[in-house]
Amino acid sequence: MSRFYTPRRRRNLYQPGDAKPFKLSRSKIDLFIECPRCFYIDRRLGTGRPPGFPFNLNSAVDRLLKAEFDIHRAAETTHPLLERYGVDARPVAHERLDDWRENFKGVQYLHEPTNLLITGAIDDLWMDSQGQYIVVDYKATSKNEPITALDQDWHSGYKRQMEVYQWLLRRNGYLVSDTGYFVYCNGRADAPAFDGKLEFDITLIPYTGRDDWVEPTLELIHRCLNDEQIPAPAPDCDYCAYVAAVAKVTGQAPPENSV
Repeated sequence: MSRFYTPRRRRNLYQPGDAKPFKLSRSKIDLFIECPRCFYIDRRLGTGRPPGFPFNLNSAVDRLLKAEFDIHRAAETTHPLLERYGVDARPVAHERLDDWRENFKGVQYLHEPTNLLITGAIDDLWMDSQGQYIVVDYKATSKNEPITALDQDWHSGYKRQMEVYQWLLRRNGYLVSDTGYFVYCNGRADAPAFDGKLEFDITLIPYTGRDDWVEPTLELIHRCLNDEQIPAPAPDCDYCAYVAAVAKVTGQAPPENSV
């Protein structure tokens, strides 16, 4: 059996009627939006999608950016990137920032109507001259063309990510700017040689978020988790399409639409 994948998880499953708050991460909210069926099978039945490979280079970029911005945070100075783009903000210190950045902790808020404990780990936090917190997310990739906007279909997940973070901070009582920023690092592949280093072009992309979709979505998630019927697959879910294709070629019926 794979040491990376547990096909029948027994922990962190939603139990209808349980009085204990059920922890739900920002990424699982996105999973529900992508495919309610995959979400239900994961959070209710205990079989999640197979995990992808970890992006260790992206994680290294995240760590280095955090260390770099933390130098300016400690010195209470403006980062050169913010000066270059004329952004009225600076990295801000907060006693809970380390927890808010940590996976499996993050910013947390109990949504009492659904008893769902929503969590999300932010990358960075800035503050503007009006005293508003600014949510910042780091992204790393390597593309031939410059990255100047979030204009691809798959960028919608990035935007929802930002909006959930903004919603979480607001529910914790903080004044949060509608505008967040993506620090986008694009690895350059046009150098004449590698020479043991990878250079990046760094772009600062503003995004004006709207979090009014979050609470209605939590209500839908709560209803889904309490249903005894497995939802229909999303029309464009590759995972569900694969399961259906395997069932067809092997002659085995797909799972019944019930628990």
